[in-house]
Amino acid sequence: MSVDEQVAIFLHMLAHNIKNRVIICNFYRSGETISRLFTRVCNAVIRLHSHLLKKPEPVLEDSTDQRWKWFKNCLGALDGTHITCRVPLEEKPRYRTRKNDIGINVLGVCSQDMQFIYVLPRWEGSAADGRVLRDALVRPHGLKVPRPGYYLVDAGYTNGEGFLAPYRGQRQEMAVDPFENEEPDQGTGDNGDGDDDDENITSIGKSNEWTTFRDNLAQTMFESWNSTH
Repeated sequence: MSVDEQVAIFLHMLAHNIKNRVIICNFYRSGETISRLFTRVCNAVIRLHSHLLKKPEPVLEDSTDQRWKWFKNCLGALDGTHITCRVPLEEKPRYRTRKNDIGINVLGVCSQDMQFIYVLPRWEGSAADGRVLRDALVRPHGLKVPRPGYYLVDAGYTNGEGFLAPYRGQRQEMAVDPFENEEPDQGTGDNGDGDDDDENITSIGKSNEWTTFRDNLAQTMFESWNSTH
């Protein structure tokens, strides 16, 4: 089987959530062949993650982008999303989301142009977004947030070094504001003792310095908006 056909089958199954037996009919291949090549292509994609996932680049001081010029050193944005799945009956309580669906909580991290930087799947749907993020930070090959960089997050996360969250109770009002209020985080914590603590942020926690940074940024944005209205 050609590489093109193997990749086509792999992408077709992922994009359309098609079962193995449907692919058998569409591509006239045995079930064993489909399963084997899907695993092969999946492993190849995982090994190519350093080329397929974009490297984060901070917003420059001289940026003129109307949406991002305020967020100097910002690396992008992150959020969690729930994807439905099937699990054994006895495990359903762990995977039940706040909307009463059965799914997994997936952390997605994107650059300013909406290209993926990092993805962490597998967490149970009942897990809070903050808990999933803390796990991503302490994994050996997890999410790296080099100082003084940071990511934009919603109100479901703690506003702390490396993660800029909106004020509680505030809704999106202006086009330049990428924040959206959601349910609050279930708590904060200090997880892990990485060897690169001085270079990368490995925990989530509030600090007076970060609160002041957010307050100053909000004041600057408001004054700029007010001067043009």
